[in-house]
Amino acid sequence: MDAYKQAGVDYASLDPAKILALTAARRTSEHMAKRSGTVFEETRGEPAFVFDIGDCRLAFVLECLGTKSVLAQQYLDASGRNHFSQIGYDSVAAIVNDMVCVGALPLTINAYFATGASDWYDNRERFEALVDGWSRACADSGATWGGGESPTLSGLVAPSEIEIAGAGVGRIPPGRAALAGGGICEGDEILLFESSGLHANGASLARRMAKELPDGLSTKISGNLEFGEALLNDSVLYTGVLEALYELDVDVHYLSHITGHGFLKLMRADRDFTYRITELPAVPPVLSFMVDHLGMSPREAYTTFNMGAGMAAFVPPGSASEVLAACRERSIPGIHAGTVEAGARRVILEPLDETLVGDLYAPPSATE
Repeated sequence: MDAYKQAGVDYASLDPAKILALTAARRTSEHMAKRSGTVFEETRGEPAFVFDIGDCRLAFVLECLGTKSVLAQQYLDASGRNHFSQIGYDSVAAIVNDMVCVGALPLTINAYFATGASDWYDNRERFEALVDGWSRACADSGATWGGGESPTLSGLVAPSEIEIAGAGVGRIPPGRAALAGGGICEGDEILLFESSGLHANGASLARRMAKELPDGLSTKISGNLEFGEALLNDSVLYTGVLEALYELDVDVHYLSHITGHGFLKLMRADRDFTYRITELPAVPPVLSFMVDHLGMSPREAYTTFNMGAGMAAFVPPGSASEVLAACRERSIPGIHAGTVEAGARRVILEPLDETLVGDLYAPPSATE
């Protein structure tokens, strides 16, 4: 992932740091038991942390949007077009889609808006758009916006910028297990659900690219569609996928939110299986444009971007058609992309004649 590293994001540094933090976090599990809670250790390192309090099985997520708000500000400055509603929507989607991965439906989402100067809020149209997007995504995912924090961090955040993050709590329905990868089986069908473009991953690369383009973010990439506009599409919310699986009573074995690491996320579960992909989704124009401009190999592209797939579901044999039909009714198109096989831990992308191995960190084991 050299292109991403050149843009300042190096997973070779990030992933060992994550493992160190997860190992330290595991040592604190005993404290929840003192307050009548039960920790689901197998969800350490998963997109959301699961715990029981009484008869409630809850999931907690903390997520940061990253630098996509910088793109929105740059595009606003260049074009006069305000896409901060999409920024608010994307921030909630990043939280909710992680929550969905462990089988939880969102209850409440809190916002974190950190600015370098309090006068960032003087541009009311920009802030109102941000609030509108956050509210829309909460409504679309069925979550209540609970509150949040809005610190002014002079000297830490640039005066013209805003750092956006949030946290959420969701509930796994009674009688349902938390999804942590242990249920994946040989023969499972792999479903891939369409993305709308960049989602919340790859903004650093996009900003670097924009500096190299003669027209920057205003560059036309397809018809009259501008680069900046395409980058700022609303991310897809995948709550409908989980709702469909529950309504159909399908024994879903795992869900994986495809963000950083791209298709390596298909083998996020710490299991020794081969994930054979025989059909790939259509790649959104903005991602094709970025891959072509950056001169990425197929391997680099599919281990960096979502490449048209924002969520993967692993379901029992024979379930694919029913699940895909139910998701289409919820306006979340998908494909039956492949199958889980016995074998070494790897992702085989047959249409590209590529095999992906070994680049995704595994959560520390329960014995560490």
